[in-house]
Amino acid sequence: MQITVNGTAHEVDVEGDMPLLWVLRDELNIKGVKYGCGIAQCGACTVHIDGVAVKSCQVAAEDVDGEVTTIEGLGQPDALHAVQEAWIAHQVAQCGYCQSGQVMLAASFLSETPAPTDAEIDDAMSANLCRCGTYPRIREAVKSAAAKLQEA
Repeated sequence: MQITVNGTAHEVDVEGDMPLLWVLRDELNIKGVKYGCGIAQCGACTVHIDGVAVKSCQVAAEDVDGEVTTIEGLGQPDALHAVQEAWIAHQVAQCGYCQSGQVMLAASFLSETPAPTDAEIDDAMSANLCRCGTYPRIREAVKSAAAKLQEA
């Protein structure tokens, strides 16, 4: 089957029920997406399919209908996405394990909610877990990214 990830089409020979997470990590060697819980509770595996955040541990390869974007494809080193810039500016990451999923969730959320309130940010970002408890910094980074995206 063919799958497009970060703008590149790939032909993969996998069982249709293989989770997208494992296609990305094991077949395509894309390691920014993380395995967390495997039951869609933590969000470490969050990627976008056509811009919508999904938990890749729960999406079968055969069900992928659209372009997949991982943290590697969200921005480029010399042109980071506003959320990536905000994460750095607000020093959000501690251990960092969940952060690619957090960034992908935040980017998708801001595309749907460009001027969120604190409560909306907290609600949206509660879909992903951060065991280090960086939620106050996540909220500030999302607010900062929202402001930057509105300037653009």
